Amino acid sequence: MALVRRKKGLEGEKAQLSDSKSDKEIERTDGEDDKNSRKGKKATKAKAKPEGKKKWSCVDSCCWFIGCICTVWWILLFLYNAMPASIPQYVTEAITGPWPDPPGVKLRKEGLSVKHPVVFVPGIVTGGLELWEGHQCAEGLFRKRLWGGSFGEVYKRPLCWVEHMSLNNETGLDNSGIRVRPVSGLVAADYFAPGYFVWAVLITNLARIGYEEKTMYMASYDWRLAFQNTEVRDQTLSRIKSNIELMVATNGGQKAVIIPHSMGVLYFLHFMKWVEAPAPMGGGGGSDWCAKHIKAVMNIGGPFLGAPKAAPGIFSAEAKDIAAARAMAPGFLDNDLFRVQTLPHVMRMTRTWDSTMSMIPKGGDTIWGDLDWSPEESYVPRKRKQRDNDSQTAEGNDKGTLDSQKRVINYGRIISFGKDVAEAPSSEIERIDFKGAVKDNDVSNITSCDVWTEYHDMGTEGIKAVADYKVYTAGSFLDLLHFVAPKMMARGGAHFSYGIADNLDDPKYEHYKYWSNPLETKLPNAPDMEIYSMYGVGIPTERAYVYELSPSAECYIPFRIDTSADCGKEDCCLKDGVYSVDGDETVPVLSAGFMCAKGWRGKTRFNPSGIRTYNREYDHAPPANLLEGRGTQSGAHVDIMGNFALIEDIIRVAAGASGEELGGDQVYSDIFKWSEKINLPL
Repeated sequence: MALVRRKKGLEGEKAQLSDSKSDKEIERTDGEDDKNSRKGKKATKAKAKPEGKKKWSCVDSCCWFIGCICTVWWILLFLYNAMPASIPQYVTEAITGPWPDPPGVKLRKEGLSVKHPVVFVPGIVTGGLELWEGHQCAEGLFRKRLWGGSFGEVYKRPLCWVEHMSLNNETGLDNSGIRVRPVSGLVAADYFAPGYFVWAVLITNLARIGYEEKTMYMASYDWRLAFQNTEVRDQTLSRIKSNIELMVATNGGQKAVIIPHSMGVLYFLHFMKWVEAPAPMGGGGGSDWCAKHIKAVMNIGGPFLGAPKAAPGIFSAEAKDIAAARAMAPGFLDNDLFRVQTLPHVMRMTRTWDSTMSMIPKGGDTIWGDLDWSPEESYVPRKRKQRDNDSQTAEGNDKGTLDSQKRVINYGRIISFGKDVAEAPSSEIERIDFKGAVKDNDVSNITSCDVWTEYHDMGTEGIKAVADYKVYTAGSFLDLLHFVAPKMMARGGAHFSYGIADNLDDPKYEHYKYWSNPLETKLPNAPDMEIYSMYGVGIPTERAYVYELSPSAECYIPFRIDTSADCGKEDCCLKDGVYSVDGDETVPVLSAGFMCAKGWRGKTRFNPSGIRTYNREYDHAPPANLLEGRGTQSGAHVDIMGNFALIEDIIRVAAGASGEELGGDQVYSDIFKWSEKINLPL
């Protein structure tokens, strides 16, 4: 029995051993399976990792690109400020020869000194704006610049910035709880951004002959507002009047020299009518105020008759440079920048700035041309010639182009839907009037859009009707704006006018809405005063546009410049959907020069006292190298403020010279020829 038990015990032990072996084998097998599965997962992850590295969105690319540009810019700016001031001049002189003396130094050597006080009137966007009251998102920004300076708040809190820079869409004044006001003093517009001068070079050169703050005054104003509203809200016009009177009284009765730039030219034109008009609409200075207080008005880059560039700015929130940027990087502006729909936000903000409507072309088809005619129709770009630093004399009107190359271009067609429409004979263009089109408001899914624009109220039928009209001239463009932007034009109609007066003695022209239009108002009764039109030439300047319907019209702007429209020739005026003429890159010669060349020349119904007028053109010559900065002979719209020849002319007049002593007219363009083509009763 004991033997039997031992056998059974051994069998049990063997069974246990076999069970344990099988369990170990199972565990070993399971372990191997786990290892294999882990290896498989690691291999899968290893394969997946390279795929993840390839993911790089458009926003990432844009942010990386902007970061690189900013980094390089700040490094270069640091190095430029850290190096001795003489190094850039030394290197430049080694390359191009000796620099000429700055105008202030040159004229001080000639014995010129302070005589007439000077008043600067900045243009649109160049004057600084600061926050005095804002919403919660603008905490900590009291009296910090929202416009001008470093623009830090644009990329730190873009939607908050847009909210505070926008005005009320009904009144054109401040929104509730927001007060943004112009910066005061010479610092308001001496520099637009760090290193980017506007008035600084002119101020520096005036200081070299003895000018200081008591003889210089920056007439800063909120350039977003309609001109009359700057008086309603801030009493800016009254302040300018008081400061001019004070400067004249404290400088021995010497009259002031006024120097407006860009839109400031229109603003001061409005001021000259306001100051003489009786209160409460005007300043109550009387009909002889300008004759007593103003020696000369030296207008720089003045858009007297508007600027075609304002048309696409209002219509589709773009211009040539923005359209070109969109063509190079389609996802950058058409999609989201800073996680918002960029151009719709820009459009909604800028359409609350009533001042932009002062830049709409004035004079209609009589000035700018119709479907078949325009004053500049035979213009051909001329070949540029590099000039010496000492060259300040007119070189004539050599276009450097054979007559056989000249073509007639329909510049009167400010907006054309399609290149074929821009070039077709008017008899072949089939147009469907858009004015009676029904705005069906059926654009779908607009609730997903970041921002509402007036295009959302038009619907697909309204958008189609605009495109079906095919082509718009300066006259019909106003009708177009009334159709696509009725709220903006309702405000603008109360402050601006764009026609030509039949009878300037009609009492209706005493209203302030006509005061900034030189074709609907008279110059002051000041026969001893002088008016100069000073502007750059020799740079292709926007004049007309080829448009197309945007493929993304749901949340985005339904119209855009057709950048594919190009003639493909070097001397062609059509590039990237934009027709160009001679000008300063922003204002065409026709707008800057016509009034002084013809409209005000001699005694006319627009200039009954015969104020003397002069056209002073400055032929553009680009800087010879990067160390020359923006150049001393530039004719570009803002860079001309550093043009030595222009600064010298201004200083000579401020020191007592007359237009005849400057040499009278200085003309390189065809402004007199084009002016004669315009049939305007004088």
